[in-house]
Amino acid sequence: MGKITAILQAAQERGKEMNLSYEGALYPQEAWEILQSAPGAKLVDVRSRAELDWVGGVPGAISIEWANYPGMKPNPHFLAQLEQLVDKESLVIFLCRSGVRSHHAAVAATKAGYSDCYNILEGFEGDRDAENHRNVLGGWRAAGLPWEQG
Repeated sequence: MGKITAILQAAQERGKEMNLSYEGALYPQEAWEILQSAPGAKLVDVRSRAELDWVGGVPGAISIEWANYPGMKPNPHFLAQLEQLVDKESLVIFLCRSGVRSHHAAVAATKAGYSDCYNILEGFEGDRDAENHRNVLGGWRAAGLPWEQG
């Protein structure tokens, strides 16, 4: 069994344990491995434009806001924008700050007919530490994966 197959199987098992309605849940390093090795896999960052500008993002990611800043009101065009940019047959990996909005995006995409959706656990910035700071406990940046400042 190849490395990508093993990662996806582990993510699918996690998804079953977490009762997810989409394909599975990946840790940041696993998501990076898939994006490097699986042709056609798409990373969709659902954070707001402001977050991408101020905090940074992953090079090559597709950006579609789940909620619009300011006010963080749901983006009514999310699925239409996703359908314009990503084929329904693609392996789609969703990312946000901590893994919550990306979870909801994966649920919505699955309901809309995307059959191969994954969420990145811990997100881009991870959980808050004892001082209420992010980018220390888990997440894409803390894992040392590629990112760039806006």
